[in-house]
Amino acid sequence: MHHASIRTADIHRAIAFYETLGFTLEERFTAGITLACWMTGLDGRIELLQVPEPAPTADAFHDEHYTGYYHLSFDMTDQVSTLPDWLTQLQQRFTQADPAMALNVLLPPQQQIIGPHVYEVMFIADTDGLPLEFLRMMRHG
Repeated sequence: MHHASIRTADIHRAIAFYETLGFTLEERFTAGITLACWMTGLDGRIELLQVPEPAPTADAFHDEHYTGYYHLSFDMTDQVSTLPDWLTQLQQRFTQADPAMALNVLLPPQQQIIGPHVYEVMFIADTDGLPLEFLRMMRHG
């Protein structure tokens, strides 16, 4: 996959969020009349698109009747030793970067069995409320 595209109400706030998460601004450009950029990080690339007159974001995480795109998922298996420790470090980075930009944790780290594997799984929300999943394989089945 080349990239996942995210429409945002405030591209500058979204860039600051994803930079704090560990992404790097790769390229700024325009898409029609709107600002856009590509960012790379966590073994992937995202595209942010500024929405000129944004409507409220659907609550894909809590609305069990919502259909459509649900979340991006990042495999942290080779990058962190535990998700709880990484979340603590991430919360500190966000507080240091901008005390007003508190990290919205949708689901704190917990274990989940998927097939024969045991994972640590957690969710946070970006600045527009988009759910982001982080998982780490703890052991193979």
